[in-house]
Amino acid sequence: MTEPIKKYEHYSMIIQWSVPDNAYLVTVPELPGLMTHGDTYEEAVKNGQEVIELWIDASRQSGQSIPEPRVLTAYTM
Repeated sequence: MTEPIKKYEHYSMIIQWSVPDNAYLVTVPELPGLMTHGDTYEEAVKNGQEVIELWIDASRQSGQSIPEPRVLTAYTM
């Protein structure tokens, strides 16, 4: 049996190290204003996944539209 797709699975996360914050900062380009962080890379990814789901749930509850994920369909060098 196939597991259902989680809400965060197709959204892009940009994860960057911030020297002033001494943490990994996470932004999600498709979801305006969404930002989180983590002390480790793994924590930043986990927090990013959680806030994507929270953002989507809050948008649904308030009747706002939810942008589609940007999916890379081809990659060339």
